[in-house]
Amino acid sequence: MEAESTRQVRVLEAKAKREASVLEAQSEVERAKGVAEANKIIGESLKNNPRYLQYLYLIGLQEGSEKGNKTIYVPTEGGLPVPTLGIEK
Repeated sequence: MEAESTRQVRVLEAKAKREASVLEAQSEVERAKGVAEANKIIGESLKNNPRYLQYLYLIGLQEGSEKGNKTIYVPTEGGLPVPTLGIEK
């Protein structure tokens, strides 16, 4: 009788773990859908807005220099330098 009770408890625990795993997986899928939608919205808003991208670039340079990082400029085809941030002096 005790062995049967222990077996039933183990079965119930296994089922609970399975259900929790399924729910966690569904939650991750929904989170990923939200991230994908946000990325799509951001991408569309930046598509025809190069000045905002330049603004973000300049802010990044400023924040890097405030943290004591030096910037290395690498020439590119588009004429915008590509900084390598995070190099300590």
